[in-house]
Amino acid sequence: MATAVTMRCLPRAVPRFLPSPASAGSPKFHLAASRSQANVTRRLLQRTSRRQYSSSSDPSPPKSNTRTILGAVTAAALVAGGALFYYSPSTFGLDSPSPAALLKQGSGGQSAGVFKPTAADYQKVYDAVAQLLWDHDEYEDGSYGPVVLRLAWHASGTYDAATGTGGSNGATMRFAPEAGHGANAGLQVARDFLEPVKKQFPWISYGDLWTLAGVTAVQEMQGPTIPWRPGRQDRDISYCTPDGRLPDATQGQNHIRAIFGRMGFNDQEMVALSGAHALGRCHTDRSGFDGPWTFSPTVLTNDYYRLLLEEKWGWRNWKGPKQYEDKTTKSIMMLPTDMALVQDKGFKTHVQRYAADEKVFFKEFSDAVQKLFELGVPFTVPETERITFTLHSDSSS
Repeated sequence: MATAVTMRCLPRAVPRFLPSPASAGSPKFHLAASRSQANVTRRLLQRTSRRQYSSSSDPSPPKSNTRTILGAVTAAALVAGGALFYYSPSTFGLDSPSPAALLKQGSGGQSAGVFKPTAADYQKVYDAVAQLLWDHDEYEDGSYGPVVLRLAWHASGTYDAATGTGGSNGATMRFAPEAGHGANAGLQVARDFLEPVKKQFPWISYGDLWTLAGVTAVQEMQGPTIPWRPGRQDRDISYCTPDGRLPDATQGQNHIRAIFGRMGFNDQEMVALSGAHALGRCHTDRSGFDGPWTFSPTVLTNDYYRLLLEEKWGWRNWKGPKQYEDKTTKSIMMLPTDMALVQDKGFKTHVQRYAADEKVFFKEFSDAVQKLFELGVPFTVPETERITFTLHSDSSS
């Protein structure tokens, strides 16, 4: 009986290990106490079906090569709908789009040259990302998942429907102009984290890798299934987007509608996408803000919306930018853009719907994230052939 009670209470109790900003120590202190215990905890959290309101990171160049051979192989790859994997100057952060062909053997032992990935190959990429998330619990609250999702979100959220520019197609955050945008501060962490996967599967584009990793992060943090399809093509530095296309957390509802509306989202989708704030935290050395939005920042729930409605919020008394803190524990926070969701009647209706029903939130969050990740991508794979990935814990159990 005691064991059963412990198991039922664990998903609720573990998130509360997070200390308030005023208390001594940090989440890293608690996690460092027992890494193995943290792994067990997260596996139990992932596998539990009960979700609760948790308030209380080389081969030598060929000796000879010709543009004619490369052109023929490239054409063959395009006709077959496959992928020609090689390292080009842009792979190493240079701005030249001209490929220096270096054909490489595929991850499954395929012959060098043209490789057409299957759904099973993409599942292997998913599993590799998931395994990294399991193996590396030393980051912040115990998971790289939130920052990986933020990378996918920010790589996609630069899309402009009027000009057809930006979005996840191109993965232009690899280059200094875009990587240096204020909203992207700290995302080098996520890009470096995924480099080992890129080396293991050289045939996948960065754009596909980042968004697939975002899907992995959501699903492995107990979020909904997000169908995904490949087709993003990496581009050079000339495709970098201008600064200012991502949300500014100091603003209100008009700004939210302007930023998300530019991408083609309606009010309901804007509120659904904001639910990603259930995960992760802000950093003073990145955004200037500080703290997590929820008590369980590595598990996706509808708590973000419940907290917005049910907690009492007040301005935090500190030297940083204006942000809200909960009056009860002073350990979680909300940004001006978050509070705008309950101050605006059009937004608040959807906040209330999601707070009341997590299944509704999960369904509409999945739809909105899928749309976000696909904005501006020249797909050749039809919508009917999107891939639904199996949880890594399920495939390895």
